[in-house]
Formats: sequence, structure tokens, C-alpha cells
Amino acid sequence: MFSKACEYAIRAAIYIASESEKGNRTSLKDIAREIDSPEAFTAKTLQKLSRNGIVSSSKGAHGGFNISPLRLDKIKVAEIVVAIDGDTVYKRCSLGLHNCSENHPCPFHSKFKPVRQELQEIIENTSLKDLTSGLISGDTFLKV
Repeated sequence: MFSKACEYAIRAAIYIASESEKGNRTSLKDIAREIDSPEAFTAKTLQKLSRNGIVSSSKGAHGGFNISPLRLDKIKVAEIVVAIDGDTVYKRCSLGLHNCSENHPCPFHSKFKPVRQELQEIIENTSLKDLTSGLISGDTFLKV
């Protein structure tokens, strides 16, 4: 459903959020390692998240990436998705057909429409804070 870039962005944001809750900034190198992503690719992804106000970055000896713990409840997964992939996840056909619509449905359209609507509801109502608790407790993981 999400592009690979979007998957990495969500994982990076969750990792940064979990570190931020502990009062830590985290480096590009640590983020790339923890989400199992190439460093250069992670840097481009983090740049988009930073430009969209999802993560903060600072340079220097004590620099790195963080998210204000006060914002973790406010940042929804949908913001990350839109920052990376735009709103195509809400509109794109499951078969990749660009002209699929209510008036011109693909064979899978009626089956996929409720799934797409449920996904939209989930990501618009799930905050980074919702996703960090399992990571901090060790009940969930960002890489196998």
C-alpha cells in the first residue's frame, strides 16, 4: 500500500519518537541502522520529514534528529504518508490502474474500496505516541 520510501519514513519517525521520549536525539547513522535502511536513502527521507515539520534536526556535536515529546500525540501517521507519498494511498487503484474510478472501476475496485477507506481512517487516527509504547517496552520491533 505504501511506497518503500514511505515505509522507511514511518519506521524512522517511530524510532526518532521513541528516542525523543527518552530525551535523546539520534543520528542519521543510528536511524539507518535501526530501521535497516541505506544511509543515503534515510537522509533523503529525513530531509522530507524535516521540511514538513514532522522531525527536527540540528547539526553539531550534540545534533541529530528528534521530535518534541509534546507533539508525539499530535503527529498522525497520515502526515508522514502525505509528506512522502502524497495522498495517492487514498486514491490509487489496488491494481495500479490510473483511470480506475467509481464511473470506470477496475475488477478489484469494489473489494479494495472499503480497505482503502479503513486504512485512511487508521492512519489519520494513529499518532506516533500510539506506536512508540510497544517499541519502548520491547513488545514491537522495527526490524527483524
